[in-house]
Amino acid sequence: MAGAANILDLREIAFRRTPRSVFDYTDGAAEGEVSLARARQAFRRVEFHPRVLRDVGDVDTSTTVLGQHSRLPLIFAPTGFTRMMQHEGEPAVARTAERGGIPYVLSTLGTTSIESVRQAAPEADLWFQLYVRRDRSLSETLLASAQAAGYRTLMLTVDTPVGGARMRDVRNGLTIPPTLRAKTLADMAMHPAWWANILTTEPLEFASLRSTGGNVSELIDRLFDPSVTFEDVSALREQWDGSLVIKGLQRVDDARRAVDAGADGVVLSNHGGRQLDRTVTPLELLPDVVDAVGDRADVFIDTGVLNGADVVAAVALGATAVLTGRAYLYGLMAGGQLGVQRAYDILASEITRTLQLMGVSSVRELSADFVSLRPPAHS
Repeated sequence: MAGAANILDLREIAFRRTPRSVFDYTDGAAEGEVSLARARQAFRRVEFHPRVLRDVGDVDTSTTVLGQHSRLPLIFAPTGFTRMMQHEGEPAVARTAERGGIPYVLSTLGTTSIESVRQAAPEADLWFQLYVRRDRSLSETLLASAQAAGYRTLMLTVDTPVGGARMRDVRNGLTIPPTLRAKTLADMAMHPAWWANILTTEPLEFASLRSTGGNVSELIDRLFDPSVTFEDVSALREQWDGSLVIKGLQRVDDARRAVDAGADGVVLSNHGGRQLDRTVTPLELLPDVVDAVGDRADVFIDTGVLNGADVVAAVALGATAVLTGRAYLYGLMAGGQLGVQRAYDILASEITRTLQLMGVSSVRELSADFVSLRPPAHS
């Protein structure tokens, strides 16, 4: 893992070590993958405006996230089927987040139970991500379990009324859990270590769901409630004692409504480009949402984050912190917990170095004065 100099190096190692269908589930997006490409291109358009002759010998990378100290303005995002990427799964991510002093969000589609993740990282700032089930009583059971296990924050994801058309999964024939077919058996020969781990460790299944079979979109359509509204956000606010964050917002007016309904934070997100393609780019939307609700709620973004400089740019434009999922999943696929730790170390080093080169000694000093977005190139 020490040979990986950046997240893209981890991605390359992950590609070599992981079956193609599993790698593509992590790496891919919906339809033409336009949203994901635009998100990454937006970060490439960032232009920093550094100061010079400032004392940056000691840089403070910490910040406050929903009232709690975080060592970096970084959150490990919720990801489904994490043990499918590598058998160490969610506990490896939670332990790395605990050691690094940042939050980790466990997904409803996690493959390790709420209680087991807490046991793996007893001091971590754990959040729970909720998809509302068609059977609302099952969602209420998950909330009670998360609350009893000391999860501080509930993150409601709202951009998934139905599953997105993830074409790589369709073409690869990915099912959850992976099924043994002729193509799969051929892939086993190319990745024997991955298959050995999957076949000799705890069975790969959802920890909070008992429905399996089919591809990801089919599971979503079968299990999740597409009738969720802002009234349900208000109801969740009444049920949940901790902080409430709404993830998947892509409009300023929806951000306002979420905060009016009781949200303590909003995540500007197009689900990593994995739901509706050709949506607004979170980084470009960020300043308008900060202007609209930043005085009443924490504002987060995700999608396309592969470098610590991406994190710094987003915070300078008003984000409280930034969520990343693919970055640590590349690390997990590359080397289990050691790979996740390497992803964290890379991002932490890049954040620190970017601040120093910008002449900024603390994350709290960042403002829009330090960053701008170059105009998009037109073909």
